[in-house]
Amino acid sequence: MTLLNVAHANDIALEGACEGVCACSTCHVILEDEVYEALPIPSEDEEDMLDQAFGLTSTSRLGCQVTLEQKHDNLLVTLPIATRNFYVDGHVPKPH
Repeated sequence: MTLLNVAHANDIALEGACEGVCACSTCHVILEDEVYEALPIPSEDEEDMLDQAFGLTSTSRLGCQVTLEQKHDNLLVTLPIATRNFYVDGHVPKPH
């Protein structure tokens, strides 16, 4: 399950305009250094989408690309104060 899926399942307002297919940056999250370093490196597609993210940091990832495991219980994730949604302003996708 991805970080985006977990956020949606728990009514956390993490947008995900592309519905989790790495085609936008609206599920941009900021991770703690040690969590970021322990994850697989981002793909080139993810890095391209992150280039469009608001408030990009050195530990930014897309929530749709972070697969969570049991070891991630109590993970602290920071959401940026804004997103860039090039889809449609006000559109809120419904999780599947």
